[in-house]
Amino acid sequence: MPRPCKRRRVCAEPSCGRFGPANCAANGPAVVMTLDEYESIRLIDGEEMTQEECAQQMNVARTTAQAIYASARRKLAQCLVKGRELRIEGGEYEICSEKANVCKHACRMKHICPKKQ
Repeated sequence: MPRPCKRRRVCAEPSCGRFGPANCAANGPAVVMTLDEYESIRLIDGEEMTQEECAQQMNVARTTAQAIYASARRKLAQCLVKGRELRIEGGEYEICSEKANVCKHACRMKHICPKKQ
């Protein structure tokens, strides 16, 4: 029996979940990026974390964080190069909560999730 998928910790859902070409029609079907893929891009590229720091924040192994990040970058490349719409939705994730008490410095919810002492 396969091991169940571990939910990845995501600090918050994106404020905008749909992006696409502004000056022309989308070229082909939309690319769907999961929330955990979005979170890996936010942490590694946006917050300049290492893959190891990203893995700790998302509560996954470093190799899993690396695979999530690689998948997210492939999807971003498809959108940019092929002119496709990007939708951010779904995935195996859990939203960070005050009860989790595990937030790090890059958490957008840190004002309500204090660091573990």
